Amino acid sequence: MPVERAVACPAGSIKICNMKFNWNIPKGLKSHYQAELSQYAGALRAGHLQQAWRHLERAHILGQAYPKEHTYVHWKMLQFGFQIKSRKEVLGQIPRLLVGGVKSFVGRIPVGNTGGANVPPLLPMEIPGDLMEVLERNKS
Repeated sequence: MPVERAVACPAGSIKICNMKFNWNIPKGLKSHYQAELSQYAGALRAGHLQQAWRHLERAHILGQAYPKEHTYVHWKMLQFGFQIKSRKEVLGQIPRLLVGGVKSFVGRIPVGNTGGANVPPLLPMEIPGDLMEVLERNKS
């Protein structure tokens, strides 16, 4: 069962009937999200697949409350799955692509979930300390 976000309603979102509609990722959080994606791309180019994947997971944690960013990370995970020829990852990312952004939009996500097919899609997970600090600093 999905859980509601543990952080406050972000900037750029609207609250209607206790349901949060998330539109835009806060500027400070977006820079950290983009840094993880940049580090992913660099690690991937260098052939460091495990490190690249870890950066995708971290980007997922940072962006999962925002539809565009959440969906984009799942798109990158799907592409990664194709690149490493992982049938499990490819098949696991398809439903995440279809519903992940919707769950973000209404503010009902499994907090901390890393987003890969290696974990249940609705399982809340512990957020690494450094990412928790980033999320806490960038809530509104």
